[in-house]
Amino acid sequence: MHDRPTPFLLVDADVLEANVTAMSVFARERDLALRPHAKTHKSPSVAALQSAAGATGLTVATVGEAEIFVDAGVEDVFLAYPIWVDAAKGARLRALSARARLTLGIDSVEGARALAAQLRGARVLVEVDSGQHRSGIDPTAAGDLADAATHAGLDVGGVFTFPGHSYAPGAQAEVAAQEAAALRTAAASLSAHGIEPTVVSGGSTPSVRATDSGVLTEIRPGVYVFGDAQQWELATTTPDRIALTCLATVVSHSGGNVVLDSGSKALGADRSGWASGHGRLLDHPDARVPSLSEHHAVVSWNSAAPLPELGSRLRVVPNHVCTAVNLADELVVVRRGGVVDVWPVAARGANT
Repeated sequence: MHDRPTPFLLVDADVLEANVTAMSVFARERDLALRPHAKTHKSPSVAALQSAAGATGLTVATVGEAEIFVDAGVEDVFLAYPIWVDAAKGARLRALSARARLTLGIDSVEGARALAAQLRGARVLVEVDSGQHRSGIDPTAAGDLADAATHAGLDVGGVFTFPGHSYAPGAQAEVAAQEAAALRTAAASLSAHGIEPTVVSGGSTPSVRATDSGVLTEIRPGVYVFGDAQQWELATTTPDRIALTCLATVVSHSGGNVVLDSGSKALGADRSGWASGHGRLLDHPDARVPSLSEHHAVVSWNSAAPLPELGSRLRVVPNHVCTAVNLADELVVVRRGGVVDVWPVAARGANT
């Protein structure tokens, strides 16, 4: 590992496996199906760990991601996105549906009809907006959309949402309650149209521990496998549960700071307005990263300890692990400090 040029992404296998197990136990104890979102890890190797621990399938965001994971042997995939299906995507989806159980998201009558024109009989879930105000139909209108989708020739299996506004300090319990209320309303709306939902799906890593298992049947967290600086600052994870870091080299002490070679092209550029910096240092929790350029991470040391020596290496926790992984070709896997494997980021850039 010490002769590998930095920056690169490092995965602690022991922590990763503990995170996978813990979420599987959480879901099982609450009688919830666990369908992790693979856009976080983009790795068939991590997907295999999740499957072995009891995941019922995977969630993906794109047809490209679905293709990669089905090629790797995943047999049940939910494309949780209101995809617009033209002839080209229709051909790809038909090929996928011949090899795996495929479920798709819809949030408009037009989208449902476009999908049905290419893949009649496709299994779908109706996406509802539970407060993030991104995609998804009003929960009260879910039954109308489900009815239209059924008449277009689709198989409506239930409803789903993503409570993405849980990524804010102190919001998790309230957002989980909004999620449950929206999904309860949406499920009732389907029932009123004679369509009984068998799947009521939601969940995000920040809010998942507050999930109402009396309403939801399935959760789809993604970030939990690795953790990141956002989760650390939201107190939805702790440093000992962060499995992925970016190993970086100290290249300068300019201005009395620590300057690392892990810029935005390694860590990703995401920074929420409430975040204290552009990432955290796993082994130095008082340090902050106030400035990030393409190839520079400037660290305010904030410690009485001496600055780390030039040429030494530090573990940086990215703010948003999903975007950091999407910048990497591979994940270097370690166990008790020694490299045990290198996993390709197979779904990197699978954006179509």
